[in-house]
This record gives sequence, structure tokens and C-alpha cells, in this order.
Amino acid sequence: MSKLALTAERSGLLVIDFQERLIRAMPPERAERATRNTLTLLEAARRLRVPVVVSEQYPTGLGPTISPVSTALAAMDPPVLPLTKLHFSAMGDKQIQERVAAMAVDAWIVAGMETHVCVYQTVRDLVGSGSAAHVVADACLSRTEANWERGLDLMTRAGAVVTSTEVVVFDLLKLAGTEDFKALSKLVR
Repeated sequence: MSKLALTAERSGLLVIDFQERLIRAMPPERAERATRNTLTLLEAARRLRVPVVVSEQYPTGLGPTISPVSTALAAMDPPVLPLTKLHFSAMGDKQIQERVAAMAVDAWIVAGMETHVCVYQTVRDLVGSGSAAHVVADACLSRTEANWERGLDLMTRAGAVVTSTEVVVFDLLKLAGTEDFKALSKLVR
């Protein structure tokens, strides 16, 4: 299968550091868009049974996962709890490494912040370990547009696929006419 293709059965969603103090440092309009798109990805994961891993970077300093994301995680079956990390790369943390390795996933769909730091280093490590990584550009944030663009460029150079929420949702769905299609297509329109 092409590294460009996603299937619900062989994909996972990795949400990186959507935390209270960190999101307040982001441009408000972009933060709102990235939050909305991350919630759409989480709903797609819930409906299509895509496994989810969520990280929190040093929550003592950066706060917990933002409330809308926490609420979506609690609605998963089973509920998803964020995993704490100190490394910028989520793959540098043993607990997250073990969780990722335990899942039957060929491709990781990645959202989070900051694009040029934690998202980039995580994606670089995922690709380096042989996984495909699909970086959802409209669900990623950096404080500046220049750093957001640089992070996306570096991830492309590392071998990741840079994509959008709508591309991911429809690729996972595969076909129209289902209850999942009806519910999820409303979220991306």
C-alpha cells in the first residue's frame, strides 16, 4: 500500500501537547481552527475505531490538555488519558514509545503543537522508525507562521505526508452513504 493511503484499520491518531498554557500563546484564529480540526479528527477516530495516543509536555508548567480535547478523549471507548512527556519528541518518552509500539498501526495521523518543535521531532522519529506519518497541517500550530511553515517543510523533507483534516477524514471513510460519512462530512464542510 502507498504511504499516501490511510485506512481506519491500520492508522492511529497522535495528538501532541494541546495544552492550556501553550494554546494561549498561539494566534487566536489559528488556535480555534486547529482545535476544531483536532476535534474533527478525534470524532473520526472515535467513529472509525482508530486508536488514539495523546501527549502532554510538562503539564506542571504548560497545564493540562484543553477542555474540548479532554471531553472528546473521555467520550472514546475506552476513554483516552494523556501521557506525560518531557522529551520534545513524544517518541523520546518510554511510556509513549511502548503505547505506540503495542498498536497495530502502519501510519500515524499527527496533530498538535508546536509544529516546529514537538510535532516535528516526533514525526521525524516516527518516520525514522519506519512508520508513515501524515501531518495534519490545519490541526498543527506554532506561535509564528514562519515556524509553522518551517516545521511542515522539515517534516516533508523527513518523509512525512503533509495533509489536511478533510483529506484525512475522507481517506479514512473510503465511501459515501454510510452513517459515519453522514456524521463526519458535516464536520468538514
